Amino acid sequence: MIAPARTEFSVAVLAGGLSHERDVSLRSGRRIASTLRAAGATVDEWDTDAALLGRLTTSRPDAVVVALHGGEGENGAVQSVLELLGVPYVGTRAPDCRRAHDKPTAKAELARAGLDTPEWVALPQSTFRELGAAGVLDALVARLGLPLMLKPDQGGSALGAQVVRDPAELPAAMVGALAYGDTVLVERFVAGVEVAASVVDTGDGPVALPAVEVEPAHGVYDYTARYTAGLTRFHCPARLPDDVARRVAEAAVAAHRVLGLRDLSRTDAVVDAEGQVQVLEVNVSPGLTENSLLPRAVSAAGRDLGEVFTSLVERAVSRGPVA
Repeated sequence: MIAPARTEFSVAVLAGGLSHERDVSLRSGRRIASTLRAAGATVDEWDTDAALLGRLTTSRPDAVVVALHGGEGENGAVQSVLELLGVPYVGTRAPDCRRAHDKPTAKAELARAGLDTPEWVALPQSTFRELGAAGVLDALVARLGLPLMLKPDQGGSALGAQVVRDPAELPAAMVGALAYGDTVLVERFVAGVEVAASVVDTGDGPVALPAVEVEPAHGVYDYTARYTAGLTRFHCPARLPDDVARRVAEAAVAAHRVLGLRDLSRTDAVVDAEGQVQVLEVNVSPGLTENSLLPRAVSAAGRDLGEVFTSLVERAVSRGPVA
């Protein structure tokens, strides 16, 4: 006799952690937990603290959804622990999380694969200390020009990111970026239409959802613009010609494949004045808050967030812990 397919699962949503993005992660965790409960799952919400290993062992869930942003939730550390314990989870495998989380590494792989990404230089804090900050900053401007985008080489939510239009702003911007990591990524700033293209794979291969166009009131989609209601207008689908929208989708799926990502991702990009898609970065743990972009894209695709994540949980359970 064939057992009937399961319609309910026990799911642990991991949120919080100790990264700079803890508050955003908690909001993402609450939303996805509520969504999964509404879809019929039994859900626990767990922080990534000293009690986590005991919980995973004694109250073993069918699957874990990682709603952590930054730090251990995106660099593969938590995923490695889940694999060690044999717990299935939604999302990208640990080694590929680490590769995507390191922005210079990811950009290099994307560029080698033929995707356009703004020219960049990644420099550790020790470089400025040992070689002299003034000379290094002058060389950056001479090579990449102005304006520049500065950001930490890891992390998300635009923490520490800043556009520099005047050389006099560079030292303070560098200090701001280095407050969130030991290495700063300096990119040539690309003006254009900023978009985010989410990718989901519920079993038939990665598919790009409608891109979300981001229009921040103050011109820069920084942390405040991302998580303060009313400071950013969102257009989904993005206001792009059909051929450009198709290239955005193709770039997002290509980035997902090149970096070896699994289940879901979000690619942030800029469509420049020539209509070229410039990939900025790829996220393995997209935000799920009320202001986040992936939920908007799911709605624009005519899908339900609970249905999508239920499918992802089912897929994680069926493939097992280390597939």
